[in-house]
Amino acid sequence: MKAPLPAVNPLRLLVFTLMLLPLLALLGLGFFWLWQSGNLQYWLIALVVCGGLGYGLQQWLVRQERQLLMDSSTEPNPEWPPSADAVWQRVEALAETCNPQDWPIEEGAWVMELGQKTLETVAHCYYPDVEKPLLELTVPHTLLIIERASRDLRQDVAEKIPFSNRLTIGDLFRLQRWKAKAERLFTIYRAGSLLINPVNALLSEAWRHLRERSFDQARDELHRWFLRAYVCKVGYYAIDLYSGRLPLGDEEFVTAPTPESKADLGQVEETAKPAIEPLRILVLGRSNSGKSSLINALFGTLTTATDALPDTTQTLKPFVLSREGLTQALIFDSPGCDSALFDRQQMLAAAGNADLILWVTPANRPDRQTERDCLDALRTTQAARTDRRAPPLLLVASFADRLRPLNEWQPPYDLAHPANSKATNIAAAVRVIADDLAVAVEQVIPVCLLPGKVYNVDDTLWAAILNHQDKALRVRLMRCLDARKRAEDWVMLRRQLAGAGRFVRDLPEILGKRTGQ
Repeated sequence: MKAPLPAVNPLRLLVFTLMLLPLLALLGLGFFWLWQSGNLQYWLIALVVCGGLGYGLQQWLVRQERQLLMDSSTEPNPEWPPSADAVWQRVEALAETCNPQDWPIEEGAWVMELGQKTLETVAHCYYPDVEKPLLELTVPHTLLIIERASRDLRQDVAEKIPFSNRLTIGDLFRLQRWKAKAERLFTIYRAGSLLINPVNALLSEAWRHLRERSFDQARDELHRWFLRAYVCKVGYYAIDLYSGRLPLGDEEFVTAPTPESKADLGQVEETAKPAIEPLRILVLGRSNSGKSSLINALFGTLTTATDALPDTTQTLKPFVLSREGLTQALIFDSPGCDSALFDRQQMLAAAGNADLILWVTPANRPDRQTERDCLDALRTTQAARTDRRAPPLLLVASFADRLRPLNEWQPPYDLAHPANSKATNIAAAVRVIADDLAVAVEQVIPVCLLPGKVYNVDDTLWAAILNHQDKALRVRLMRCLDARKRAEDWVMLRRQLAGAGRFVRDLPEILGKRTGQ
């Protein structure tokens, strides 16, 4: 049993008092000399000025440190699905309510209690009808959340808190036990100072109050940041788990080709298959709108058996596409949405596995109700899937060269500042298409796909695709994580069954060894 800390020895207290008396006498005599020499008012002015400057500087440092801590706070992951946005707001609201007085760091119980409260907040958002939603967590995932949150928090503490690599948990507890005794001794000193030199004691008390207020504020800011960082870290990985972004295995293999892409790649005559999941680009639109021509114009050379694409497509047909600046991709030609070969459910399923959608519509055709119906059905289906973000959508307005005047075609055209009737009509067609199909004007890109006269594909359309590539890669990541989780469940089940089988097989031998002992 550990021996209790010894009580204060009176002799040691006497030694401390004797050593402190000369210093107190010096302060008192110095104050008396200032008063006698007539310099007391100058000293008081200097005290007020220096104290005010020091206090103001300390407040500025506190605000600067607060801003630095805010800049290093945990941010929501842009790769999360839409359903995670509201959950993250709940986590941030919980972090804002964490007061240092409610969660003292020197008491170790706060780690588990605050972590459990954060996990319950996230779990309740995903399981609102379950009485104890926290119990829906699996043991391996719970341990994984704690492991990763602790790892990130350890890095933040080591980089942002001075001497954190020197201060031990034992030091915190020892400081806490000595704190009350030190405060009692300091109270005795303050009382003695008041009896010896009342004026100096009052000034010292005022200065001490300002100093303690400033430093206490800095300490509370650091304490509050630490609590918020802990809540946000735990909440971050809890959302990762419930949104399907927290696999138990190695993360570097998350973007391995999915079974769907492996099957699509099997239809393509390729000698080398990609090591990672390709970007899936789906080309949709009405019949004879130029979908196949767009693929040829956009990518130049297709790595397939032939470069000539058919005018009509009966099924979704994949092509492997390679172009500088774009992640290796599979692009899918599709039947027209107004043809007898079109299957809306097939289109919705293909869009659910797409990372980028190109919708081709003729700029010279005013009848777009069928296209609007298909796009509305697509948007409704995407909005219902809160576990996925919708892939970026770009509208390609083909046959821009067939707008009036028909005989005029001298690109390029400045649509922002039309200089002639052709440019004016193209700009007007873009606005009408955007209104008819309920998209932003910036998403509509007019092109010409005539062989030898391709216009606005390699510049404007290609730049738009590259600008949306990051969003498409985030959609691909969520798609890969879903496929990874499905595969991981089966792999884990096989491993568990194999482990259980080996245990049952070796059980007689284990029991025999124990019996022999």
